[in-house]
Amino acid sequence: MVAVSDTAAKLRLALADHVGSPGWRQALEAVPRELFLGDAVYRADESRGDRWIPVRRAEVGVDEWLSLAYTDATWVTQIDGVMAEDATGVMVGQPSSSSTFPSLVVRMLEAAQISEGETVLEIGTGTGYSTSLMCQRLGQEAVTSIEYDQEVAARARKAITEAGYVPTLVVGDGLLGYGEDAEYDRLIATCSVRTIPWAWMWQVREGGTITAPMRGWMGGVAFAHLTLADDGSASGRFLKDDLYFMTARSHLPPPRPPVTTGFGDARRSRIDPSILRDDDTALWVAQLAAPQVQCSWGEDKTILLDVSTGSRADTTPDPAGGWTVHQHGPIKLWDEAEKALLVWEEAGRPHQSGFGLTVTRDRQYVWLGDPDGPSWDLPA
Repeated sequence: MVAVSDTAAKLRLALADHVGSPGWRQALEAVPRELFLGDAVYRADESRGDRWIPVRRAEVGVDEWLSLAYTDATWVTQIDGVMAEDATGVMVGQPSSSSTFPSLVVRMLEAAQISEGETVLEIGTGTGYSTSLMCQRLGQEAVTSIEYDQEVAARARKAITEAGYVPTLVVGDGLLGYGEDAEYDRLIATCSVRTIPWAWMWQVREGGTITAPMRGWMGGVAFAHLTLADDGSASGRFLKDDLYFMTARSHLPPPRPPVTTGFGDARRSRIDPSILRDDDTALWVAQLAAPQVQCSWGEDKTILLDVSTGSRADTTPDPAGGWTVHQHGPIKLWDEAEKALLVWEEAGRPHQSGFGLTVTRDRQYVWLGDPDGPSWDLPA
């Protein structure tokens, strides 16, 4: 009979082969991912997107659990604050913590250009798997990780300790960073943010980097990689990967009430509204122009809503051809989004990597092409 440890080692080797990262291969082969899934995970109910079925290690058996752990897949570990091992049955809700695809974790670490001899601040410990990969490669003394959710943090600490690592683990608001061990060579966020928190800026050394997925209220995403300058600012182009994680809880949009459509000032739209649903970069660009807006779609409608001001816009097909937009409230939401999209189209519709981000004490702004090109301020 093959020992469990031998089986797990073979599966780790296969996972490392699949991920194909020379720099992180040894860590992938060494870190036992099954420890970081705890005693249960959630599996999505294919019949309904917000239903989650607990899968328990004790019920599926060792072989299936190891196979599950070493599949290159994301396993949800918490739904709306309820850990999978605490679920009494099928859960309805939204994921609030997970063990992300190992290949995606490694892409994040590679994008941050982390290497031996550097110190790292990780925002979002999660299950602790990425934390342990860094401990294995860099040494545990080089890794500091902070987690907001106390229960998630306790679970991660247990798994990281069982795996044999003792990094600096902090329970707190990752958006404030952790100044006690600053300055860091690299800061990486394993949660998506709407803007770059200023506290991160002074905790990274000159020439160091901040690597963070960004996601706004429309759902547009971009992957930021910034280098700190000697004047305390940071700047860099977005990366080619459209990589993102769960959004930091304080950066989530407010609840969206039902919206009445079809009233307000009417005009013809100069763009096809379906571009916001069909093109990820277009959604990102529209979001730059209207960062306070949430977007939704009906059968033949695109709806924009600003909860804070009550401004709204909706588009419908015009029987004569094209689209009619109705706008109501103090801000003409479609006007703002449309203007930005026309600038983007004139520039040749570049991917997010054709844009960059500059962060100073006074403002954060996204620019197209180069820092002197068209730009849009991110929310304060």
